[in-house]
Amino acid sequence: MISTAIINVTSYTGLELLRLLAQHPQLKVTSVTARSQAGKTLADVFPQLQALAATTAIDPTMMIADEPAQTDLAFVCLPHAAAAEAVVRLLERGTKVVDLSADFRLHDVTVYEEWYKHTHPAPALLESAVFGLCERYRERIAGASLVASPGCHSTTAILALLPAFARGIVEPDVIVDSKTGISGAGRGLTLGTHFAEANEDMSPYSVGGHRHMPEIKQELLAAARDGGHALSDIRMTFLPHLVPMTRGILATCYATLAPGAVESLSSEAIVELYREYYAGEPFVHVVDQPPHTKWAYGSNHCFIYPTFDARTGRLIVMSCTDNLVKGAVGQAIQNANCMLGWPESLGLAGAGVNP
Repeated sequence: MISTAIINVTSYTGLELLRLLAQHPQLKVTSVTARSQAGKTLADVFPQLQALAATTAIDPTMMIADEPAQTDLAFVCLPHAAAAEAVVRLLERGTKVVDLSADFRLHDVTVYEEWYKHTHPAPALLESAVFGLCERYRERIAGASLVASPGCHSTTAILALLPAFARGIVEPDVIVDSKTGISGAGRGLTLGTHFAEANEDMSPYSVGGHRHMPEIKQELLAAARDGGHALSDIRMTFLPHLVPMTRGILATCYATLAPGAVESLSSEAIVELYREYYAGEPFVHVVDQPPHTKWAYGSNHCFIYPTFDARTGRLIVMSCTDNLVKGAVGQAIQNANCMLGWPESLGLAGAGVNP
């Protein structure tokens, strides 16, 4: 068993890690931290954990601490900046780290500081950190010491558009319209996430630019480059919307087909291109109808429906995930499995919950 720490266990991602790791056959949680609840047991803070059997990887009587004990692996669920500081300390003592914050996703420190509005606490680590999308970087993730799990919006949009950019079938002009559940905002109380404000309402946010957009552009440009289609930039409009559901992301992506592709590709050919690209992937499924967020609810699966609008010459790709699982914690566990040389689906085989 690999000893595992969860840093900031009282966050939504920390709690979701507890839920999923309870059934993991090789990762055993031996240390949890949360300064606001230090000195309490897990079951004190999360009474539902009392139902866990003694044979699971989670001990509900485990004490929450201020600082993590020494472990082989750590999942860092802190906000940006605070996460980087914790990651540095963990790496210094030989712990492998999967970071769920944004601190190590972007390779260019200037871009990071532009979008996050502060000086990066550990810029020297940006070069060695691996972007944690197994569907792109599993060879680099295997054996890595620091993996930066992508954001929820970026995961959903990148998976939707990767095949198109890698095969060079679209122009570098993209619109991503993304709808997300309220849990994506975290457990902190805000006016916009109060029940009376969010129920029966839908609203756009981060209209001036969302922090996940540079991740999407970074990875689509890299996919195009690796596919032999060098692009200098992508003109992208990315607009997220808050919808009154607890979990889930549905991204609808629009891109104009490249001139040669318009004449040579049909909807059927585009679906086949996507299926070929994702052949053998355990968690990405190319489907024959527009997906529902409920399909992915509670699971690490992503459902993608690509189609072609012949009237406009546009590729339209719909992609859905659970923002807390494939968009965060499930993907982090998938990364940890890959880092440690195990099957990526270990402990993640469950289907979505519906209804």
